[in-house]
Amino acid sequence: MKGTNLGEFEELVLLTIATLVSDAYSVAICDDLEKRTGRSVKLGVVHSVLNRLEEKGLAKSKLGEATSARGGKRKRYYAVTNAGKAALLKAKDLRDQYWSVIPEFALKSI
Repeated sequence: MKGTNLGEFEELVLLTIATLVSDAYSVAICDDLEKRTGRSVKLGVVHSVLNRLEEKGLAKSKLGEATSARGGKRKRYYAVTNAGKAALLKAKDLRDQYWSVIPEFALKSI
């Protein structure tokens, strides 16, 4: 397993996988990211991040059943691994630590 530090987009993709639960495949992940972030998300970039998350051991995938709606092609579904959950919790803890020490007056000017 490579390093488990998460980049911002890796974290968002991993959070999206966790949100979508059993329906986390690349197109659904893209659609959800676009809806929640308001940013345009390229499918190729999501595929690259999904591969990287698998290489790091933070996500795993399995092929679903072939469907006639997809011309017999199978979807690849993703899930967060225990290491991925730990990485997400670590990232959340770090962010929470920072948020907890920001003086209230500093946020009023934002």
